[in-house]
Amino acid sequence: MAGTGATPAPSPTSPLARAEQFIWLTARVLEQRRFAYHFLGGGSDTVETALAAYLNEDGGYGHALEPDLRGPVSQPLHTSHALRVLDSIGRCGGLRVERICRYLTDVSTRDGALPAIHPSQRGYPAAPFIPIVDDPPSELLATGPVVGLLHRNQVWHAWLFRATDFCWAAVDALEKSHPYEIEAAVAFLDGVPDRSRAESAADRLGRLVRDQRLAALDPDRLDEYPVAPGYAPGEHHFPYDFARTPQSLARRWFTDEEMTRSLEHLEGEQRDDGGWPINWRQWAPGTAMEARPIVTIEALRTLRAHGRAIS
Repeated sequence: MAGTGATPAPSPTSPLARAEQFIWLTARVLEQRRFAYHFLGGGSDTVETALAAYLNEDGGYGHALEPDLRGPVSQPLHTSHALRVLDSIGRCGGLRVERICRYLTDVSTRDGALPAIHPSQRGYPAAPFIPIVDDPPSELLATGPVVGLLHRNQVWHAWLFRATDFCWAAVDALEKSHPYEIEAAVAFLDGVPDRSRAESAADRLGRLVRDQRLAALDPDRLDEYPVAPGYAPGEHHFPYDFARTPQSLARRWFTDEEMTRSLEHLEGEQRDDGGWPINWRQWAPGTAMEARPIVTIEALRTLRAHGRAIS
């Protein structure tokens, strides 16, 4: 199955051409294959083959697929990452996803949701901002994106019923929040079947985002937007972080002018080496090196989704 089909060669000075050189220079095989699929007309089979290297016998994914968690063991965050990759290439279904749902069932908390990190991570390196505890709580941050993605792909599994109920309760209870949690809520709301309820919840979250200044609406005046507690200095979030595509419910939270400013800011973030930077806390050189190609691919996909010229 082809990716985006045959594409003309980009200008050698275009954002896409510069990013391509960065990808070939620095990226893991998975990100090389993903870049080829999304931007060079590459096939989906090669992406899935590269992703399979991270798959464990329990149906989950490990081996530092999500760079901030090292070691071989399966983790919900790795598995969520794998689902996003499968979704992006149109392979989020069939036996592969049935096996993933069995893993999600096995690692669920008592209320049927996902922890951010399973205690099996203990003994392996992990980012210091991801705590490892023996009885981890349910997290909307981990559960929302998975549930929304599975619903969007019309996946039906027993695990989804309780996990969906948890996400609704967690979204409805959100008052004081932070950007990553809101982004997880949006990922859930963008995929859940009850569209009228999702739109109503999204409208409330949009007001919360603006009232709590969680989105930096003017990139030229970042000092006016507080960084959430525990975030790295300068770890701001912008309208495009919440509305990755124009179809997202979060798009209506921002005016056209605010969205345009944020996308211009994203374009300007491309570095001289062709890649985009990470803005969260860098705790090990290797993790930052592996994360930048991922961020670069997502930046290009976001710009293209919003109609910005990248080639």
